[in-house]
Amino acid sequence: QARLVESGGGLVQAGGSLRLSCEASERTSYRMNWFRQARGKEREFVAFISWSTGSTNYADSVKGRFTISKDNAKNTVYLQMNSLKPEDTAVYYCHSGYIWGQGTQVTVSS
Repeated sequence: QARLVESGGGLVQAGGSLRLSCEASERTSYRMNWFRQARGKEREFVAFISWSTGSTNYADSVKGRFTISKDNAKNTVYLQMNSLKPEDTAVYYCHSGYIWGQGTQVTVSS
């Protein structure tokens, strides 16, 4: 059964950085997505990357601060998050095809 496993979350001060990782046991789609869900809010799209072309897209709220990248050999996608803000606090999920990861908590203190 295909799995996605996230890692790299944690607690950071505003203005700091974190890098999330998502390792896929197998590819179930042409692209990998990152979503996030803050407490009491709906899950929202953050970024995606194409496994083959490397093309990317970002939510307006993270453009210029977050960078999504991939390592095809490791079936792993990364989300580098810089200049973090308290409003970035959420559980971050990777998603591909019909599979969701378990999520990793990111908390940004002010």
